[in-house]
Amino acid sequence: MHKTGVIHGRFQLLHNDHLKYLLAGKERCEHLVVGITNPDPTLTRGDAADPARSSREANPFTYFERYRMVRDALADEGLRDEISIVPFPINFPELYHYYLPMQATFFLTIYDEWGEKKLRLFEELGLATEILWRRPRGGKGLSATAIRRKMMNGEPWEDLVPPAVARLVQRFALPHKP
Repeated sequence: MHKTGVIHGRFQLLHNDHLKYLLAGKERCEHLVVGITNPDPTLTRGDAADPARSSREANPFTYFERYRMVRDALADEGLRDEISIVPFPINFPELYHYYLPMQATFFLTIYDEWGEKKLRLFEELGLATEILWRRPRGGKGLSATAIRRKMMNGEPWEDLVPPAVARLVQRFALPHKP
């Protein structure tokens, strides 16, 4: 078991497959640092490996809203003191050391070229990495984009996210965000 692990994602919004990913990372370390990527529009840069992930439409929730989703969902799983949640400016590797414990093991899941690119980047930076799983893009499972679309169309979506996330989304009236 690793002392400290780092796991990351946009979590636009946190859904049940994200929770499985986070819990898989926590099983492998004593303390899990959850990095929320694209934390700030000024620290978001497009990437040819996945051009849509940096668009405004793909990032409707603020860092704070996503922080609360991650925090509350993990708290419902009994995880409080053994996690930290931080901004992770994924497109700016020169800033990582300001936010992340660089001696930690960085956990990844790989579904596409974007995942492969992050693995190469982390390895080039000399970061310890561990692939939690590698699956074809079609095996990715839930899509936050599809869930947001359901929210905007008034379709049922609550069973696709952890209960804490459904409560927060309703409290913040987030389904009405553009």
